[in-house]
Amino acid sequence: MNKEGHVLNAVLLSIGLGYVFHPSGDVPTFRAIAEMFVPIVLGALFPDVDTAFGKHRKTLHNLPVLAIVYAYTVYFNNLHFVWIGVATHYVLDVVGSKRGIALFYPYTKEYGLPVGVTVSSERATLVTVLISIAEVALVAAVVHYQLPVQDLTTTVAGLV
Repeated sequence: MNKEGHVLNAVLLSIGLGYVFHPSGDVPTFRAIAEMFVPIVLGALFPDVDTAFGKHRKTLHNLPVLAIVYAYTVYFNNLHFVWIGVATHYVLDVVGSKRGIALFYPYTKEYGLPVGVTVSSERATLVTVLISIAEVALVAAVVHYQLPVQDLTTTVAGLV
């Protein structure tokens, strides 16, 4: 995907996640959207810094970088949602693009799915929107349809 696609994905995720966590559509919803917006957009743009140095889709498009970004947010208690932008950048490049990324760099093999489109495709925006919807739906399923902790405790206690 191109930079516009990554920004579109980040914007849609910020809005979608705001509604997933606060579905009422009132002030807490819009506060959540605002809180997530800048870090997710920054995270979505960060991996493409490797176009200026290193090897594109390798140097900053890998799981060790994602782990470092996540650790940064935890350690410094700052930019809590930036790792989501980085992770969804990877998802777009793996699922939405034909090329894939080097997930285990410095091992240079690129991983991708054969269902993506080229960056210059006229369908790139549609693919970006569909992937964004799928990402929000996945988070919503995890957040709203997980087994409640009390039910899990009861289930585990019943098995013992």
